[in-house]
Amino acid sequence: MATLLHLSVLSLLISLSYASRHHHFTQPARPPLRSAVAGIPPEIQQACMATRYPETCQSTIAQFPKLPPNPSPLEIIESAFSISAENLKTAQSMVQSILDSSAASVNRSNAAKTCLEVLGYSERRTAAVAADALPRGRMKDARAWASASIVYQYDCWSALKYVNDTQGVNQTMSFLDTSLIVSTSNALSMTRSLDLFGNDTKSWGPPKTERDGFWEASSGSGELGFAGGFPSVLAANATVCKGDAGGAGGCYKTVQEAVDAAPSGLESGERFVIHIKAGVYEEIVRVPFEKKNVVFWGDGMGETVITGSLNAGIPGITTYNTPTVGVMGDGFMATGLTIQNTAGPDAHQAVAFRSDSDLSFVENCEFLGNQDTLYAHSLRQLYKSCRITGNVDFIFGNSAAIFQDCTILIGPRQVTPEKGETNTVTAHGRTDPAQSAGFAFLGCLVNGTDEYMKLYYSKPKVHQDYLGRPWKQYSRTVFINCVLEKLIAPAGWLPWSGDFALSTLYYGEYGNTGGGADLSKRVPWSSQIPADHIYSYSVRNFLQGDEWIEL
Repeated sequence: MATLLHLSVLSLLISLSYASRHHHFTQPARPPLRSAVAGIPPEIQQACMATRYPETCQSTIAQFPKLPPNPSPLEIIESAFSISAENLKTAQSMVQSILDSSAASVNRSNAAKTCLEVLGYSERRTAAVAADALPRGRMKDARAWASASIVYQYDCWSALKYVNDTQGVNQTMSFLDTSLIVSTSNALSMTRSLDLFGNDTKSWGPPKTERDGFWEASSGSGELGFAGGFPSVLAANATVCKGDAGGAGGCYKTVQEAVDAAPSGLESGERFVIHIKAGVYEEIVRVPFEKKNVVFWGDGMGETVITGSLNAGIPGITTYNTPTVGVMGDGFMATGLTIQNTAGPDAHQAVAFRSDSDLSFVENCEFLGNQDTLYAHSLRQLYKSCRITGNVDFIFGNSAAIFQDCTILIGPRQVTPEKGETNTVTAHGRTDPAQSAGFAFLGCLVNGTDEYMKLYYSKPKVHQDYLGRPWKQYSRTVFINCVLEKLIAPAGWLPWSGDFALSTLYYGEYGNTGGGADLSKRVPWSSQIPADHIYSYSVRNFLQGDEWIEL
């Protein structure tokens, strides 16, 4: 829903219409599918048939100098990730050149800085695939991290789209589009095939999705969700409380000070627990990449409140940078908090919480905003028993995220009910069919706030509320065993623009109840999930939760 960079010069343009307020763009053009290139070793030809761009895959890997004779499938994939890493370095150099030459352009400088930041995250995730996931045979990790790497590369392309006013920017966007993103996509697609079909490359093929009738094998029993939760009492490593002096022996004044005190690089099983006592904390909080396994422990929704008002209408502020709380460090956990963005409905993009934390778990937290409330940006995330309020695409991103037993509330954007409004709960942004990303809502309630429902009932025909719309080509969202109240329009789902993504998205429903759950008038491009495939979206299968959460 929000591209990474929303520059202030566009703020007037995005206010012109409902559609233009949500700057979703079609993904960049890609090289066409072609047949294998003559003369390429057969092992490479066959493996590359698993990709969307086999000719590019074959030609680049065949020229890779470190590839041994008669390579194994794993060695071919490792070479593909090495090519991606080399292209990434080239892209970083090109973006640095843009930054160095943009002193006179604030917007271009901001775009380049954002690009360098996200390409840095892409570099770390790609390196982790090569150094950690593949050698240990952890294919689900490799797929998750490579999926995130594409997210960041695409974010950089999207950021530059706004400032494409020089030859250098244009050349960099072209390189990102046709070289970097394509090479990472090829590596990811082959990794996916190795995970699903093993070393028999003759069984590999281009990535298919549920829309093609393909579901990954899954354990079809047990709990769909996670039956456990946070312990009732946690041992705090740091405490934050209003008005007290900071330091190891007392309370930190701000949440950010406590985050800064957390050690870097905690190992799995180690936690740094920050007890944030009741109070309203007006601050912007960032948990950086190196701060792993940080836990925010509040005193309850509405009691511990972290609040901010950054929004994309402020000069120099991008959607990516608007979150009140933004988390990059893996293993993040939170409970008993309210996180809000108070910019208001007229401010457009204004994120309360953004997460890029792999293997993160958030329970009993509240997220308040309007447009773009919760940015589940990338990687694997679980939200349980949370309350999320907004109105326009207010749960968005390109992560693999499960929302279990959550209350999803649509809030008003206008105080004049006669004008009516169109709201969408989700906008999932998967750009590549091989990405292991999607939103799954399990046992959730979808309704309106009391304030919104008063407007809705005053003139129900002018208020239209939908479960989601496709931000990107392979958008994926499912609702399973949820209560969908009557405010959900009979069509259920809203197109983005014309027929964009309608033949490639996957929007599925199963076992839902309530006045908005009737499937008889759903749009023809949505689906009913077959009963024997609902476990594809369980915490165990979709997030590999049995490996990092005690199920």
